[in-house]
Amino acid sequence: MNLRIRDFIVTKEGWIFAVVSYSRRSDTSAEALLRYIPDEHGERVRSDGVKFRKMDFEESFEFLKIEKPEYIVGDLHRIPFEDIKEVLRPDQKIQSLLYDPEIKLIVETFREGGIPLSMMGVTGSWLCDLAISSSDIDFVVYGESFFDAIRVLKQAKVDGLISELDQEMWRKIYNKRVPEISFDEFLAHEMRKGNRGMIGERYFDLLYVNDKLEAPFYDRGEVLGRYKIEAVVTDASGSFDSPSVFKVDHDEVDEVLSFTHTYAGQVLEGEVMEARGVLEEVDGVRRLIVGTTREARGEWIRSLTLMNR
Repeated sequence: MNLRIRDFIVTKEGWIFAVVSYSRRSDTSAEALLRYIPDEHGERVRSDGVKFRKMDFEESFEFLKIEKPEYIVGDLHRIPFEDIKEVLRPDQKIQSLLYDPEIKLIVETFREGGIPLSMMGVTGSWLCDLAISSSDIDFVVYGESFFDAIRVLKQAKVDGLISELDQEMWRKIYNKRVPEISFDEFLAHEMRKGNRGMIGERYFDLLYVNDKLEAPFYDRGEVLGRYKIEAVVTDASGSFDSPSVFKVDHDEVDEVLSFTHTYAGQVLEGEVMEARGVLEEVDGVRRLIVGTTREARGEWIRSLTLMNR
């Protein structure tokens, strides 16, 4: 069961879960979050006519507390392999989605920029055949091709093929995430990342997936308490992954991990990071964890180098 983040799994009941971890804590189950369930009153319909309802984070836990409480482990859902009927993979799905003009334009733009189709995918509602007219496009690019895709996307905006987000859309994203930094700080960091765009009225973002056979696994460790640091980032190569990983030069902290996508790619190598989160220790390695809760209240990452320019 070779699962990666951005994959989805379907259980025997027809419940659809998003995979949230590369690695398994055991050889018997997958870590995921429930996203869609069959519902005769649902607003989304698959090609076979079955209606589905989308679940938000809290709703999914309330549902499973009644239907499958054994699936709930901490703040995740753990699905036994024997309960999985199907695995949906972004890179296998994309070829069948080229009928959509927006997805086709993104694919053609990246292919012309030298990125092979085999390194692309589409996840989220499109992967599950549950996209509606208002659905965003969650576009996956695997491995090092992701950074090439950002370069191509930035040039496509210059060429007018793809548009930058307007202020209203940036506000919508900010209000959805409600990060612990100001809107102006959020916008400055996001504009620099360059992994979001608009095609007409449709919003899309680029998502990184590690393409290595053995992606790193980060287990939680001994909690040492709340902590805030300023440190130079020495390695940001894993900063768009999930979790985002920033190695830092600091006397007490070896690396900063973000489990919230808000701070993916937030600081570049060589820049000074300010981060606040929960300090943990695993096998002698000290990690500052940002996103210890879904809301990540009181936790953040910002580039002091960027904000001081």
